[in-house]
Amino acid sequence: MTAKSLFAAIVSILLMSSPPVTAQEAPPLVKQINNGNWLPTNEAEALRDELYYQRAIHAYMTMLPALNTIGIRDGSEAIFGKGYNILPIWKDRMDSRTWVPTPNADVIYSMSYLDLKETGPLVVAAPHSVIGMFTDFFQRTITDVGLIGPDRARGGLYLLLPPDYDGKIPQGYFAFKSKTYNVFLFFRTIMAKGENGPDPKPAVALAEHTRVYPLWTPEKDVKPMEFPNASGKRINMMYPVDNSFWTKLKAFIDYEPVSATDPELRGVLASIGIIKGQPFNPTAKQKELLNKAVETAPKMILALRQLGRPDDRQLYYRDRQYQNTWAAGTSEWMQDSYLDVNQRASYFQIAFSSASAMVMRTLGAGSKYPFTFRDAKGEFLNGSNSYKLHLPPNPPAALFWAVTAYNITDGTMVEAPQLLPSINGFNKVATNSDGSVDLWFGPNRPAAAPDSNFIQTVGGRNFLVALRLYGTGVEFFDQTWKPDDVVKVD
Repeated sequence: MTAKSLFAAIVSILLMSSPPVTAQEAPPLVKQINNGNWLPTNEAEALRDELYYQRAIHAYMTMLPALNTIGIRDGSEAIFGKGYNILPIWKDRMDSRTWVPTPNADVIYSMSYLDLKETGPLVVAAPHSVIGMFTDFFQRTITDVGLIGPDRARGGLYLLLPPDYDGKIPQGYFAFKSKTYNVFLFFRTIMAKGENGPDPKPAVALAEHTRVYPLWTPEKDVKPMEFPNASGKRINMMYPVDNSFWTKLKAFIDYEPVSATDPELRGVLASIGIIKGQPFNPTAKQKELLNKAVETAPKMILALRQLGRPDDRQLYYRDRQYQNTWAAGTSEWMQDSYLDVNQRASYFQIAFSSASAMVMRTLGAGSKYPFTFRDAKGEFLNGSNSYKLHLPPNPPAALFWAVTAYNITDGTMVEAPQLLPSINGFNKVATNSDGSVDLWFGPNRPAAAPDSNFIQTVGGRNFLVALRLYGTGVEFFDQTWKPDDVVKVD
């Protein structure tokens, strides 16, 4: 044996007898994740499914404003048809047979759905004294209309431009560009005080002065306006509660420009398979997770509303149960340094349309909506019980005040045999000697409650009470006038 081969043999023996080399220290994530090795396949698949489910939850919460509007549009168009010239008006007021989130039964509603992709720029001739707005389909305000809007309640011509419009903007219009092709027209007109309560006829007549027409269409080719009466009909205008949530969302994303949704949210949607212009073909497992998300996300949002915020920003008063649905943020859901995604989802679960006029502290012009789902003791309002609400004299509402009962889950009006669960300042309500008003709630009218002051509830179902103040006065803002808490009575 040569010296060289002897040396090689010795090295081989030494290597065979040496222990394997092991790392003396490992980075934290190596230690945390399976000692630096790939996961077992079944664990990896389970985690991928969990992430898909979490993204679906996030997509539901962030896309709810759009699906909320789509539900309203689809429900309306199924009954009244589609077109820029069709403006349904609840001419005899809206009651609980219309399923829509927290509607106001104490004004006359006019709601329409404009498609700027189909028509190009549209002109809307708004009557005077309208309280309204235009929003895109994410319910981002395009502009207020009325006293807070540029027409200052004098009426005027609003020009709505599609997101991709790059032409000349003619003079003489209040011109605004929408971020989505679809635009929501939402007008409210104020009823007159009649001999026996509110008189809707003048408000309806005013709403019927609305005109909508394409900017470039000759007068002879403009479709005549249609004003179908939406009152007294069963209309389901709610957002989907099944997997059609996702198919409707996909159709919306495909129809609208990419720029309508910001890149990060487009990424969230892409992670569950919703990409503009591409097929949406979830697997059987993914369909199961999407269905689970559309069932669980609403419960999560409800839990947020039920448990309240840690910072208590949602409370209007230090000594009352009433809440501010914007939690003292802006109408765009901005807090001081962040977009309040939880509060926005909480709002659009039970409401629609958010505009500056609802949030700004405008004297004698805007509107405020303190609401409560708890009684004076902090217990949830239950339709099986009887309650009394005391409103002190002279509510600070230059236009009118109103109190309405709603379901807590979706903001639809409580539907009892009494189909209109609302009382307003135009009603012939019984008043106390000092001008204050006591209102009553319950499944049956308490003996002490006059018919005019009673709102019927559904036994065994929680509800909330909303107070509306239109033309809000300074006494509300400096809190020298405050509604009493709702009190449970025997």
